[in-house]
Amino acid sequence: MESAMTAHERVGQGESLVHEWRVLQLKRLGVPGLLAESYADSIDWHQVARLVQRGCSPRLALRIVR
Repeated sequence: MESAMTAHERVGQGESLVHEWRVLQLKRLGVPGLLAESYADSIDWHQVARLVQRGCSPRLALRIVR
């Protein structure tokens, strides 16, 4: 019989889903996959999006935001 998921496991799973969603958002903005993975949890992707929408390259937007 499988044991119920602990609260800690649920939090870990939730954090993983949030990370993957942030990676997806950065990739949609044109950030290369490895960079998106690296920065997903440490930058505000909304700031990157604003810069990209104003014509900044995704890589330069990352440099500015971090």
